[in-house]
Amino acid sequence: MSSMNGTTNTGLPHPNPSTSYWQQPPDAVADLSTTSDLPQNADIVIVGSGISGSSIAYNLLTAKPELKIVMLEARQAASGASGRNGGHTKTASYRSFLENIKAVGEEDAIKVSKLEYDCMAAVHNFVKEKGIECDAKRCDTVDIYYDQGHLDEARESVAKMQKLIPDHPTSKHTFYTPEETKKFFFAENSLGSLKYEAGSLSAYKLTVGILKLALDLGLNLQTNTPAKSISKATDSNKTTWTVTTPHGPITTPILILATNGYTAHLLPHLQEVIVPFRGVVTAQRPGQSLPHGGNLPTTYSFIYKEGYEYMITRPAIRSSSDQVVTTNNHTENTADGDSAYDIVIGGGLTKTPNQGSSEFHTTDDTYASVPSSISSYLADCTSTFFGPTTNWGPPHPIGTTRKLWSGIMGYSADGYPLVGPYPNEEGLFLDASFQGHGMVLCFLCARAVSEMVLGREEGLNGWFPGCFRVTSERLGKRFSGRIIGREIGEAESVDGMSGVVN
Repeated sequence: MSSMNGTTNTGLPHPNPSTSYWQQPPDAVADLSTTSDLPQNADIVIVGSGISGSSIAYNLLTAKPELKIVMLEARQAASGASGRNGGHTKTASYRSFLENIKAVGEEDAIKVSKLEYDCMAAVHNFVKEKGIECDAKRCDTVDIYYDQGHLDEARESVAKMQKLIPDHPTSKHTFYTPEETKKFFFAENSLGSLKYEAGSLSAYKLTVGILKLALDLGLNLQTNTPAKSISKATDSNKTTWTVTTPHGPITTPILILATNGYTAHLLPHLQEVIVPFRGVVTAQRPGQSLPHGGNLPTTYSFIYKEGYEYMITRPAIRSSSDQVVTTNNHTENTADGDSAYDIVIGGGLTKTPNQGSSEFHTTDDTYASVPSSISSYLADCTSTFFGPTTNWGPPHPIGTTRKLWSGIMGYSADGYPLVGPYPNEEGLFLDASFQGHGMVLCFLCARAVSEMVLGREEGLNGWFPGCFRVTSERLGKRFSGRIIGREIGEAESVDGMSGVVN
């Protein structure tokens, strides 16, 4: 929910969310309760079953199989941002590299860039090693530019990366002229483009796959069990945390909140420290002239002065249980003669009358909540990017939009994740606020949290960015809007930070 003055009153996930393209059909573990009753105690409780929570559980149980770990999920498994994103494992590190240098210095800026690439590679290597079927595809991505200022900044940033990180693949980029962009990537009327390594997958299937590995190791998963509140007790210098749920309380010495944009529901002090943000994604049938029948060899971003959209192509998802849903004048359906490939494209933030500010401070991911200006724009923009009479052509005869949905992300005041132990609160850990960039952050940030919980931090300093760690200074900052081209917060210091739990 959101308050009238534009600040957040973060609540629990909405009980009737839109269904994402990736959740068709839901996996068998979607509504799993490992035990019929919620245990009263556990060695570790994890709140959140997304990529972060599932990876933490898997890491901890791999290291210490004897641990009794209980995971709480408010809705179905992997029903948050991990089951709702655009399926893009794309770093785009160069777009934030110069700003990161200004904000946190060269050392951490380099660590962030390396972590993003290494996380992307680690995810794809992991699913291959473990045999997780999640439609994973390693490929190049291309950023198509329609604004000269952003293109000039890209050239400056790439040059800086190649100077400071010459021997790491995160700095490998290739620029293309407008003519080459049209020839190789089929995009019309651009100022040029930039290609680098990326990939795509179903984050829903990835998360479910990791959850199943953790379940095999002994994880107790309790879906449809929202964490309503947390409280702390200290007895004989020992701290425990109790999570209250509709199915009773559960107490633990170690509580890990992998709750992303919903974190402030459990930690009210984090209102305006972590701000929820609603993103919109669509799955579309490609135009009839799109090369390769819509099975394009690269993924895409389309970058213009005010913002950008991001896009992948993939084999179409169709289910006999699909229903026709009309939302904001767009109809989703399936029929004989349907397309073999789909385009998944997200963004459109700047197409709202308020340039997207209304999408912050909300946790409403229902169908009715999607702004019609965004859904209409996303349905039409692909034709513009590829050329309505050239590489896009006539729309598919069944219709363009196959699926429309939204999801809630978490944004911090300084634009970096909050990862690690909460200051001065024994046994409490955060792994949240991934700025809509979690596909190339969560997997390795979860590894870092796991090492911290196990008391094995000595190996983190060589690769984990200090700017990601939870500090009292960062918790004293408040989100105040977007800066540069990224949807992140401008940091302002706020004095008088209070404790977590009264």
